[in-house]
Amino acid sequence: MSDRRIMELPGGRALLAENGPMRLVIQAWEGPAPRLDLAAEAAGYAFECLACVAGQLAVLKRPGGSIDRLPSEPLAREMIASVRAVGDADLTPLAAVAGTLADAVADRLFGRGLSRVIVDNGGDIAIRLAPGETARVGLRPEIAHPAISHVLTLDGRHSSWGVTTSGLGGRSFTCGIASAVTAVARSASLADAAATAVANACFAPGADVLRVPAAQLDPNTDIPELLVTVAVGDLTGAQRCEALSNALRKAEELTRKGVIRGALAAVGREVAQTADFCKHFAELAALA
Repeated sequence: MSDRRIMELPGGRALLAENGPMRLVIQAWEGPAPRLDLAAEAAGYAFECLACVAGQLAVLKRPGGSIDRLPSEPLAREMIASVRAVGDADLTPLAAVAGTLADAVADRLFGRGLSRVIVDNGGDIAIRLAPGETARVGLRPEIAHPAISHVLTLDGRHSSWGVTTSGLGGRSFTCGIASAVTAVARSASLADAAATAVANACFAPGADVLRVPAAQLDPNTDIPELLVTVAVGDLTGAQRCEALSNALRKAEELTRKGVIRGALAAVGREVAQTADFCKHFAELAALA
């Protein structure tokens, strides 16, 4: 496709791969040495993966639970499996598309024997770590602003991690009022679907919350009849508390089911996290 682009980012430690809606930042190490050559090869593979997913859009725009005949394409099947694991009837497999693509590229690289791989698809991140390796991820309380409130340190106790974020100001529609929901799971595909569901659940009604059918904003959307949030005014403390309580209820359900390892949700400056969130990671540090 004519808009495909691969470029080395400043510092010589990462590559940017862009194609249509996909914007991957790929980092790969063999011990202490960055492997930009393998990252470039993986970028080409990412373009192939995106084309495969695009060829399945007619199926992937349907609610996951209504798909009675699974496609043969492995990435499409993975997306369907992820939204079915989350269990929300209104989720389509496209809720997991960014994370699934990041996973595919990360697995490709990690399968080459690399020790640390980080693939960031617009904030949906797949991480692969060999024993003894670590990775640090900055968490934003507001997707629309670059400020980081927490730093999550992951280690090689698990080789595969997914850290993804959903909410107001993100690339996709949300039914809730979360300024950010970050989910952590064993894969970015699962985390992506879960973050979408938890962000949707993070809602409290009020006169200052405006929602409209998604089709009014995008006639080609996969969720045309769902009410999605377009504006949030000054929320009361009770509204923020109710929304976060609803988000945590959903996140705790997914944690108990083993879909995610935990989640952190924010409505403005109010932040809450699932119980025992920190026990899964090397460290979760709040920044002053």
